[in-house]
Amino acid sequence: MRSNVQTTVGGMRAVELYYRPIRNISAGNTAFYQSQTRLNSPGLGVLMPENFRDVSEITQQCLNLFDLELFQAMQAVTTFNERELLFNWISVYMPAKYLRDIDAESRIMEASEKMGVNSSQLCFTLSEKLFEETEHIVADNIKKLRNRGFHFMLMDFGSISSPIMKLSEYEVDYVMLSPELTQYIGKGERSDSAVKSLIDFVTGLGAEPVADGISNVHQAEILYEFECHYCAGELAGKYMAERYIRRKSKED
Repeated sequence: MRSNVQTTVGGMRAVELYYRPIRNISAGNTAFYQSQTRLNSPGLGVLMPENFRDVSEITQQCLNLFDLELFQAMQAVTTFNERELLFNWISVYMPAKYLRDIDAESRIMEASEKMGVNSSQLCFTLSEKLFEETEHIVADNIKKLRNRGFHFMLMDFGSISSPIMKLSEYEVDYVMLSPELTQYIGKGERSDSAVKSLIDFVTGLGAEPVADGISNVHQAEILYEFECHYCAGELAGKYMAERYIRRKSKED
C-alpha cells in the first residue's frame, strides 16, 4: 500500500467500512461479507458511495482511498476470525484504475503478508467501469491476483449500464446480479426465463452468480431452482458497522 496515507479525519476514521451478509440460500447461513464504504468528510458529514465514487475515480484520489479501504478490510478479516465468525471472504471495492498499475500484484501481496491475512479471505469487487478499461494489463492483473488466491466479484451485472458481452473478457469468480434485474424474479414466466438466461450465461463463463436485492423467501427459492446459490439484500441482512457483527450465542 502507498505510504503516508492519512487514516483519520478530525479524530474519526477517514473511511468506515460497513458489512452485510451474502447468504447461502440452501444452507441459510452467511457465506460472505460484502463491504460498503462510507466517507467521513469534515465539511459534508458522512458520504455514501454514490456521493463520492464517480468523483474520486476521475482523479488519483480513488487509489489513495483504496489503500484505506483495503487496510480496513484486512483488519476486519483478522477481527472476524478472532470472533470465530464463519465466512469465506470479506469484499472490498477496488477501482478498475488500480489494475492498470504494473505493480498491483506485488502491492496487494505485500499488504496481505504484512497484515497476516490469507488471500482466500479477500474478494475485490469491481464496478461496470471495468468494461471501460482497454489495457491488457487490467485483465492480466486480475488473473495474477486470482492465481494468488484472491477473489474478484463484478457488481451490478444486468443493469442498464452493464454491457453483458464484455464480461467474457475478464475472468472473475463471482458476478453480482443487479437489483434492476432481480426485481423481475417471480413476476411471470417470461421474466423468470430472462433472469435464468443471465444466470446460465454467468455460470457458463465459470463464475458464481450472486443475486442482489432479494427481499423474500419466494425469490430465493426460485433462484435456487435456477442454480443461483447466493443472495444479498433485505432477506440476507443489512449493512452494519464492524463492531456489531459478532457470532450469535445459543441464547440468541
